[in-house]
Amino acid sequence: MAKPKGELPKINHNYTNINNNNNNTMLLSSSSTRGIRSSFQLLTIILIVLVISVFYFTSQDDGSISSSSSLSPLSSPSLPPSENNEAVVTKEDKIEMMPRERERERERCDYFSGEWVFDNQSYPLYNGRGCSFLSDLLGCEIFGRQDLSYQYWRWQPRHCDLPRFNATALLEKLRNKRLMYVGDSLNRNQWISMTCLVDSTIPPSLKSMENNGSLFTFKAIEYNATIEFYWAPLLVESNADDPFKHRLTERIARTQAIEKHARHWTNADFLVFDSYLWWRVPTMKVLWGSFESPEGIYKDVEKLKGYEMALRTWSDWLEIHVNHSKTQIFWMSMSPTHERSDEWGGVSGPNCYNETQPIKKQEYWGSGSDPSMMRLVEATIEKLSKKGLNINLLNITQLSEYRKDGHLSIHRKQYDTLTKEQLSNPSGYADCFHWCLPGVPDTWNEILYSYIFSSL
Repeated sequence: MAKPKGELPKINHNYTNINNNNNNTMLLSSSSTRGIRSSFQLLTIILIVLVISVFYFTSQDDGSISSSSSLSPLSSPSLPPSENNEAVVTKEDKIEMMPRERERERERCDYFSGEWVFDNQSYPLYNGRGCSFLSDLLGCEIFGRQDLSYQYWRWQPRHCDLPRFNATALLEKLRNKRLMYVGDSLNRNQWISMTCLVDSTIPPSLKSMENNGSLFTFKAIEYNATIEFYWAPLLVESNADDPFKHRLTERIARTQAIEKHARHWTNADFLVFDSYLWWRVPTMKVLWGSFESPEGIYKDVEKLKGYEMALRTWSDWLEIHVNHSKTQIFWMSMSPTHERSDEWGGVSGPNCYNETQPIKKQEYWGSGSDPSMMRLVEATIEKLSKKGLNINLLNITQLSEYRKDGHLSIHRKQYDTLTKEQLSNPSGYADCFHWCLPGVPDTWNEILYSYIFSSL
């Protein structure tokens, strides 16, 4: 009887009912069948092993499966193990992993608590005389300072290390981005430090410096990266907004007006603010109205109140205009002054003049730093945080308090001819506000570098 079409023949395994004359034929058939079945089972096992292997090697750390069309950020072509059986890590892998590692390190470490350690092997981080853009105001060695020990101090946090500054790595992180410092001459001090830190790694034909009003722009052409400074000493509009002519007998602030400055900051990827030194007056004259209008209302406002008004205007602008997901914002705490040597037991003069060593007393705090102003900044930043805008407060005040030796003192360009009386009393015209470069602001930038590097 013919079998239905498509039905497979049945295999009879009852060998006792088979005619003995056919034993050899059936045994061969049975052996062949078992061979086919064994081969099929072997192929099945091999396929299962292959599927499991593919699943294992394409799975990510979180257990999800990678798309075949793209690689994970840390993926790289398969490489053979090294001789010590450790996985080979490519340069690209290190660049991707380091920000995560630095973020974890920064969370564990307080960079702002530590001590200054003399280190003339790895410091300074650059040659001051070789920096193309070192300002006449800040090159103490250029203006005759003989003792250069101020260049060799390294800040050492108590329970960790600051990441070593790497100019090439920073420029790569800043590729197609804008890093902008906004504020007064102390922020300008820090900006020039940063340009000197990266300057030597860029060929002369691939960098430029431009000035347009209050905006100064250093550009690394190959990276399409800019490191900028915007002069706004009070953050809000004032009569001191000219970056070159701002020596005034009276300072006037429009504490409710910031747009003239802020429109230059809108598209920056990193904003570094400071404003303190210019507020160190008992009262600030505040203007309601414009400088051009004769109908403006002027009123003397107590320092802290005026500062609070300016910070409110600044924070309102940031909340509304800054891209919260793109722009990272930093506030540099107040840079200390050293105008009273009796506060640290000085004997060489009434201020920072002729000082050559840091202050050793832990937690030293001079009268030049006002905690009440710092608390206003902290409160403003906290309010912004509750509104979804996070600002990193880089508290460089304490570590800078120790460095009475790092100021310009008399080693700077003098714009006015010194009188005989002044020359006979050098401490009388010593600058104990700004800092020599290389010097303390380089450390501020090392800390900033760590934050920037871990954020991308």
